[in-house]
Amino acid sequence: MIKKRKIRSTLVVLFALLALVASACSSSSGEGDATTTTTAAPAAGETATVRVIMEEVPDTDIVSAMVADFNAVYPDITIEIEAMPYDQMRDRVVSSFLASDPTFDLIIVDNPWMYDFASAGFLEDLTSRISSTDGYDYEDFSEPLRTIAEVDGGIFGIPFYNYGLSLIYRADLYEAAGLEAPTSLEEFGAAAAALTTADMAGIAMQPQKGYKIFEEWANYLFAAGGAIQDADNKVILDSPEARTALETYIEFYNSYAPQNSLNWSFDESLRAVAGGQAAQMISYNWMLPTLNSPDGPAGDLTGEFKVAEVPGGKSVLGAWYWSLPENSNVKDAAWTFVSWISGKEQATARVIAGGAPVRASVMNDPDVWSQGFGEEYYTTVAAILEDAMPLADGPNAEEMINVVGEELNAAVAGQKSVDAAITDAAARAQEVLNQGG
Repeated sequence: MIKKRKIRSTLVVLFALLALVASACSSSSGEGDATTTTTAAPAAGETATVRVIMEEVPDTDIVSAMVADFNAVYPDITIEIEAMPYDQMRDRVVSSFLASDPTFDLIIVDNPWMYDFASAGFLEDLTSRISSTDGYDYEDFSEPLRTIAEVDGGIFGIPFYNYGLSLIYRADLYEAAGLEAPTSLEEFGAAAAALTTADMAGIAMQPQKGYKIFEEWANYLFAAGGAIQDADNKVILDSPEARTALETYIEFYNSYAPQNSLNWSFDESLRAVAGGQAAQMISYNWMLPTLNSPDGPAGDLTGEFKVAEVPGGKSVLGAWYWSLPENSNVKDAAWTFVSWISGKEQATARVIAGGAPVRASVMNDPDVWSQGFGEEYYTTVAAILEDAMPLADGPNAEEMINVVGEELNAAVAGQKSVDAAITDAAARAQEVLNQGG
């Protein structure tokens, strides 16, 4: 359970975000019936344009396709969505926060950013808007997802979609080999060994330096009985469990992953699994609808994929949130859109279309099961979300994730020993967290 975060050293966080923008400028580079939600909107005759920043992912495409339905109900609110790659988003968002004339009126916030943005005063506390929106049922959102956006007693984001990690595997290959979904790292390795052939890797992995390897490896850490932080947010990575997890990760990479995949992220892993070059991967649970969709990348393999909890059962939790910038002049209109798109009725429609669920009622809805991707998928996602932990909690979380990921990648590349990589990762991570307060 993640404890409530207290605001600590707001100025330190603000200066860190200012430094981030300066650095960027100098570089080259969601069971029950649907409920109609009512909320405050601009007065009759008034118009508003809500400028939204989003990531280039399938859930953004689904939301974009739903804007016309929103405008059928709210014709005076124009929604302008600007989608971009993940690596560009944080700099653009922080620049908008600091501008006298902001670029964005509605943003999506990745969970490692939430503490910093909220504690710096960049986001509006949504508590009063939530409580005054009839039929909204905030408690219906999965509890671990709600906790991430609750800072110092306020609520600074509404869950948009989750990217909790899962095991996605070829069910046909598992059946042919007489395998069941692994529940431990040992079983996972045995399955990978059984499925590895001259033409197919047993696992597609994402050891790319920084965020991606940490995101994948942390599932190994949890399976080994380790943790990233303790109840007081102190880094506890320097542990036997962390070393075992990294040794296992490297063994699996060397034995079962595609050759020359040291710099792979989830995109490359997805392509390998979709193309039949790899049998399984630990990746975002929403990859299952992507792979099993008739319009997805898997071609003749469409429908052959299943999802399971990660080996060990405790998953890395990731999520995106709808948040209102304090400096926006159209926050009422922005909340009208947020409460509509995240309310039960539209959350159901979004998930049936392939979006990643965040509401318990949606994941337990038989209509969603039959019209979407099956009961097994949604109940598995619900189980994942209820026993998952975010990568980092507290100030400078994204920076902490990246420095640990650099050390992990160095060990996989053979540039450092496992012992040195874990020792250095823990020290660097604690230093980064200390800089935030």
